[in-house]
Amino acid sequence: MSSADSFADLSLSTPILETLTTIGYETPSPIQTQYIPVLLDRRNLLGQAQTGTGKTAAFALPILEGIDIKRPAPQALVLCPTRELAIQVAEAFQSYAHGLPGFHVLPIYGGQSYTIQLKQLARGAHVIVGTPGRIMDHLERKTLNLDALTTLVLDEADEMLRMGFIDDVEWILDHTPETHQTALFSATMPEPIRRVAQKYLVEPREIKIKSATTTVAAIRQGYWQVSGLHKLDALTRILEVEEDFDAALIFVRTKTATVELADKLAARGYAAAALNGDLNQAMRERVIDQLKSGGLDIVIATDVAARGIDVPRISHVINYDIPYDTEAYVHRIGRTGRAGRAGNAILFVAPREMRMLRVIERATRQPITPLTLPSRQDVTNRRVATFKEKVAEVLNAEDLEFFADIVAQIEEEQNVSAHEIAAALARLAQEGRPLRIAGEDPPPRPAPDAKPAGERWAEDRTARRSREFPQRQDRPLAPPAERDAQPREGRSPKEGHPPRENRTDWEDRPSRPERPRRETEGDMVRYRIDVGRDHGAQVKDIVGAIANEAGIESRFIGRIALYDESSTVELPAGMPKEVANLLKRTRVKGVPINLRPDTGREGGWNRPVGKPGKVAGEAGAGFKPRRPRTP
Repeated sequence: MSSADSFADLSLSTPILETLTTIGYETPSPIQTQYIPVLLDRRNLLGQAQTGTGKTAAFALPILEGIDIKRPAPQALVLCPTRELAIQVAEAFQSYAHGLPGFHVLPIYGGQSYTIQLKQLARGAHVIVGTPGRIMDHLERKTLNLDALTTLVLDEADEMLRMGFIDDVEWILDHTPETHQTALFSATMPEPIRRVAQKYLVEPREIKIKSATTTVAAIRQGYWQVSGLHKLDALTRILEVEEDFDAALIFVRTKTATVELADKLAARGYAAAALNGDLNQAMRERVIDQLKSGGLDIVIATDVAARGIDVPRISHVINYDIPYDTEAYVHRIGRTGRAGRAGNAILFVAPREMRMLRVIERATRQPITPLTLPSRQDVTNRRVATFKEKVAEVLNAEDLEFFADIVAQIEEEQNVSAHEIAAALARLAQEGRPLRIAGEDPPPRPAPDAKPAGERWAEDRTARRSREFPQRQDRPLAPPAERDAQPREGRSPKEGHPPRENRTDWEDRPSRPERPRRETEGDMVRYRIDVGRDHGAQVKDIVGAIANEAGIESRFIGRIALYDESSTVELPAGMPKEVANLLKRTRVKGVPINLRPDTGREGGWNRPVGKPGKVAGEAGAGFKPRRPRTP
């Protein structure tokens, strides 16, 4: 294993080293120490490392070393699973290339105007960073030429697999020059990813950066069990009392919840904004820029922001709604504590969600410690301390002679002491944000039970059923033989129904009238697309393509039914026209899906094959699984 005490030990050029010094990079991380020499030697690389370990610099710096600035053609291609990550990687390239005049990097992703991208491609770029769908589209249109390609990077390949992009990635790899360096990075190494590596990477150097846990050790993790106090009140208490708070990324489950929580925090004096899939790309980028610059202190987001956001100011990640899977949790909290910085992750857990908490602990191999919610007195003390600091700053830095004269006049006119006047001014200054909060603290919760989660859950269920159905405990139950012998005639048939033995056979019953098709399910609308089983499409392929191109979270994509030559998919109502136009051109398995409202089955009565999707509910209600049709 190679080691390096500084970036100068890694054989990087002087302009790159000067840039790294300027932006504050001093010592390479373990992943950079091991990956950079391999890539500088022009060898293929299969790397496995968790997010937030400095991976972008590990492949970007060697690429910049090999760029021919005089040749304005794409010499490196970086494939990313999401637009946010593509933007982040492109920004990192631009930052590292500060000492290379004339260098151009171009991010290409869905949701951005084709006109803009075509102009930028015509202008020329040395490095292309993009999402698979949009890169594939430009290659098919022949608006992107990769003849000069020397390096190809697959970043977060496991996420591309999860989103259904692996087939698109393989198509892109098949349409690149035969001779180029390839680097594949993945947090995990499932079998499909390994097959891609074996097929497209010739004699790669495989390097796994080992870690004791799947989460960054620099992140302090804690949870608060929701009880006795509204989540919003608990959140504001935590934000006020946390000593090292700078900026926070708060995750909720629905797009509606992002807006509602942002409005409520703004009403309480916080600089907060929502970030979700309903925002166009320009607005999303503006929110992130404001968070970076200090114009915002809090961003409330859905999982659309779980990847690709790298803002050094983020000191806290708060899971306001617990994620439904451990991978989402890991990626959420990975937005803080990056590249060795300290971070804080706080998880709100309802009593019924304690089982999920234990699942997360097992997956991350780290305990998540219970937090004691700050009391009213804690918050009051913090507010008073902050108020005193501001008063002290004014006393030490300002000329107060004019205001002292005013106080003297009030003292004489009102016949009151300066002490009383100061108290009145303090009360006046805290209007809209009282120093002392009203109300009562909820009673403290008992410490969590030390029993295994499964045992606790079973006991809780038993107790709950006893409360809900007390009569069952007192009702004697006849032996099975006696129950079978009891005559059924004593039971009165339902009104309007003949006895069972007098009913007609099934074949003689009149057919039920066909119920009208529902065009909406809650706030969902059913659409038809021109790709199906005959094209080799799977549910995951459709979910991944739509999620990436339209910026719709996968949890908001409803039921998908696969037919032979087409499929149907349920999407949130109120889709903007520009998004609908984008989705018409989106490709799955190389086929434009031609999204349009579904007016009925096309191509015969093929039974669908697929799994139930999820339907958007009201804010905070989550999503309910829907039953698939019988095949």
